[in-house]
Amino acid sequence: MNAFLYVITVFIWGSTWLAIAYQMGDTPVVVSVGWRFALASVFLLAWLALRGKLPTLSRENHKMAILLALCLFSNNFLCFYAATQYLPSGLNAVVFSLAPIFNALNLWWLEKRRPSSTFIQGALMGFAGVVTLFGAQFLNAAMDTTVLLGLGLTFVGTYFFSMGNLVSARAQQKGMPLLPTTAWAMGYGALYVFAIALAMGHSLAFSTTPLYLSALIYLAIIGSVIGFNTYLALVGRIGAAKAAYCTVLFPLVALSLSTLFEGYIWTWQSALGVLLVLAGNLRVFGIPEPLKRWRRITPTQAE
Repeated sequence: MNAFLYVITVFIWGSTWLAIAYQMGDTPVVVSVGWRFALASVFLLAWLALRGKLPTLSRENHKMAILLALCLFSNNFLCFYAATQYLPSGLNAVVFSLAPIFNALNLWWLEKRRPSSTFIQGALMGFAGVVTLFGAQFLNAAMDTTVLLGLGLTFVGTYFFSMGNLVSARAQQKGMPLLPTTAWAMGYGALYVFAIALAMGHSLAFSTTPLYLSALIYLAIIGSVIGFNTYLALVGRIGAAKAAYCTVLFPLVALSLSTLFEGYIWTWQSALGVLLVLAGNLRVFGIPEPLKRWRRITPTQAE
C-alpha cells in the first residue's frame, strides 16, 4: 500500500508544477491559490458528506486545521505560484525536493534531534546542487535578479511545507481524522488567501479560458484532494521524514514535463545541479523502500 501511495503522489505532484505555470497570466496569484483550495475544500467536504463520513471536528481539530491551512494550503503556495513567474516549473520542483532536509532541520530545532554527519554531507551536496543549477543563470550577460527572487520564494514555500509536515504528523498521532481535517484546512486556507486578495484590492474573478480552467480543476481535484491526501496518508503511516522521499522523486517528472511543454533547455550545469540535489537527498535519507523492493524483485523477474 505504501508503494502505491508513493507512485500516485509522485506522478500527481510532479505534474502539478506545470499546471501552476498554466495559471500564470491575467489572474493574480493570490486569487488563483484561493480558488484552488476553495474548490478542493468544497469538493472534499461534499464527497465526505455524501458518504456519511463527515464527523464534527473538535475545537482542537479546528485549531490544527488552521495551522495546516497556514503551512500547507496558503502561504507555501503563494510563494510557489509567485516563484513560477520567474523560474521554469521544473526548477521550482527541484528546489522543493530539498523538503526532506528542511524536515530534518526542523526536527533538530523543535525536537532537539541532532543531525548526523551523513545528514550534513547530504545537505551540503543538495546546497551545492542548487548553486550549480542556478549559478549559470547569474553569470549570463543579463544578470537577471528575478531568478534570485524566484529562488528565494521557492525556499520560503518549501519551509512552510516542511512545517506543515510536522503539524500533520502530530495531528494524525493524536488520532485526528485525516480527510475531514484536510478538507477544513483547505477551506481555512482559501478564506485566508481570499482575505489577502481583497486587502490588496483584487477582485476574486478569475480567467475563464479553457487552459486556465482545466489547470484550476486539475490542481483542485487531482493535485489537492487526491495528491495531498495520499501524501498526508503517507505522513501518518511512515512519518514526515520518510514520506518526504516523494519530493526527491517527483522533480524528475516535473523536469520532463517542463522540457516537453515549456521548452526548458538542459545544460551540463543544470544536469549536474539536479543530480547533486537528488544525490544529496538520497545521501541523507537513503534509497526509498519502494525502490529497494523494486531492486530486489527485478533480478528475480529477469530470471
